[in-house]
Amino acid sequence: MCPPCSIGSCTVARACGNDLSTPRPEYSFPGLRPGDRWCRCAAHWQEALEAGGAPPVVLAATHEAALEIVRREDLLRHAIDVAGGALCAFRPGTPRRRVTA
Repeated sequence: MCPPCSIGSCTVARACGNDLSTPRPEYSFPGLRPGDRWCRCAAHWQEALEAGGAPPVVLAATHEAALEIVRREDLLRHAIDVAGGALCAFRPGTPRRRVTA
């Protein structure tokens, strides 16, 4: 999953022990700013959803395996790139395919 960063999502991530906004020069990590995107595993996104702080989701950058952990309805409700009510999903090395809502 690849949500865009917001102040709220960075705050939730920090509270869960994953500080994404602080620069870490020793790892060449500049820290995230609002509008940046970062990859997040579906399980952590689900935890943020349950805590009331799930960030929006770029479905075109979301692997279809996320549906094994996250409900399609939750992804669609938080999607910022829904086209025609379909979830755009793909597996690496295969063509993208549309999974109907």
